[in-house]
Amino acid sequence: MKSDIHPDYHTIKVIMTNGTEFLTRSTYGKEGDTLNLDIDPSTHPAWTGGSQQLLDRGGRLSRFNSRFGGLSFGKK
Repeated sequence: MKSDIHPDYHTIKVIMTNGTEFLTRSTYGKEGDTLNLDIDPSTHPAWTGGSQQLLDRGGRLSRFNSRFGGLSFGKK
């Protein structure tokens, strides 16, 4: 087996956007480093259920809606 091929796995502190902190093990940085998150499950719309907007680039979304917007799939 090859030796010294795996990265160092150590304890770091993670600070979430709301200021809460926790310790975890990671290959990020070195022992005792701090990772400050810009996005985390408490603020990201994918986890909070916030509204998401679709960007219409080049009219593709409006073209799709004009072609297929009137379809009904088993609805009466």
